[in-house]
Amino acid sequence: MTTSSLNFPAQDRAFLEPHLPPTTPDHHASPLLPFTTLTFATSLDSSIAAAPGTRTVLSGPQSKAMTHYLRSQHAAILIGVGTAIADNPGLNCRIAGVGGYGSPGLSGQPRPIIIDPSARWAFAAASKIFELVRSGQGRAPFIVIAEGTVPAQAQREVLEAHGGKFIVLPAVGKRVEWRAVLECLVREGLRSVMVEGGGEVINSLLETHGQGLVQSVVVTIAPTWLGRGGVVVSPERRVEGAVAVPTPRLTDVKWYPFGEDVVLCGRLRAE
Repeated sequence: MTTSSLNFPAQDRAFLEPHLPPTTPDHHASPLLPFTTLTFATSLDSSIAAAPGTRTVLSGPQSKAMTHYLRSQHAAILIGVGTAIADNPGLNCRIAGVGGYGSPGLSGQPRPIIIDPSARWAFAAASKIFELVRSGQGRAPFIVIAEGTVPAQAQREVLEAHGGKFIVLPAVGKRVEWRAVLECLVREGLRSVMVEGGGEVINSLLETHGQGLVQSVVVTIAPTWLGRGGVVVSPERRVEGAVAVPTPRLTDVKWYPFGEDVVLCGRLRAE
């Protein structure tokens, strides 16, 4: 399987530099946590998909190339199982002439991470992500499952044959705890991660903003409405007593027009 490369000119990269993982050790960062970037594309009505389980393309070509450039600057890409089921994703970097994580060119690929506590993703050797591994254009995923979940043996064999694995973590209800996930990535040697979706993953991560887990936020805003019934980025409002607690707020915000889209970059303020 061969996928076409994308071009993201050097002059378009400068505005992203303050929002990328540091190239030298950051003494202010926790040694137990990776540099975490939250990034997604949204409509004008805060939807990232037209309906649950539906693949929806929002980014224009320039913003899409930007996303792949961001992938090249991170050790891992993380999505939830719903996105994996809906999109049959490749989760690789397709930027031509850009050194991906660890080595130059298209061979320097980030590690895909799938959050799938119940092992719902019915992948097979023919899934796009494994086709890309076999063609040397991507890496096999690490799939995070909840303690007590037993994946099918056939899937374990496919995953491990391509260089991936299941990672077992404790879960609360049907969710694995974000800090445990991120600390696990560091133990695997992955010092930066780009969280791409979907809605449940993004909202749950924003709900934990007080823990200081996210260092950078990059949001592409497309000039369209998807209408009611879509998958919306809107974390749960917390109430203490009778008072609503403000939801996360970005600081150091910059806006950049990018083709027909607008890209917002900022930092998530911890409580």
